[in-house]
Amino acid sequence: MSKHVLSLLVEDRPGLLTRVAGLFARRGFNIESLAVGATEHEGLSRITVVVSVDGLPLEQVTKQLNKLINVIKVVELEADQAVERDHMLIKVRTDASTRSQVLEAVTLFRARVIDVVSDSLIVEITGDSAKCAAFIKVLEPFGIKELVQSGVLAMGRGSKSITEKVLK
Repeated sequence: MSKHVLSLLVEDRPGLLTRVAGLFARRGFNIESLAVGATEHEGLSRITVVVSVDGLPLEQVTKQLNKLINVIKVVELEADQAVERDHMLIKVRTDASTRSQVLEAVTLFRARVIDVVSDSLIVEITGDSAKCAAFIKVLEPFGIKELVQSGVLAMGRGSKSITEKVLK
């Protein structure tokens, strides 16, 4: 199975996310990551979906997504022609003896400390999935108390925009 990243430009309407997720569920695909947010145009949202499938069935889902009312455009983003980023907040156990080691890892991975209390730190990291996974592995020995992450955010490289042609 291979990983596919789809970027959907949609009208911001109630129930649309449910219909989009339902299409994947009916085909038996597990959505690995899902991120939704406003775009630069009022009334439009972008949905980024990461799913692992083999070739042809994804093409069928893409065609069905395009048929949904309120879906304006669907684009599959190829890894070499897109920028992908994860965003995580991680609460890590620390004490006087381990705090400096955790802070060293934070610096090494270009993460940021967001909150500090006597027995833990909350750290923010942004990067590709591999960087985030490696950072988690480094922090695991200290004890991860809590972890929250966004879905993958992705955008095509270059000057083209998926909203350009659609909104003219």
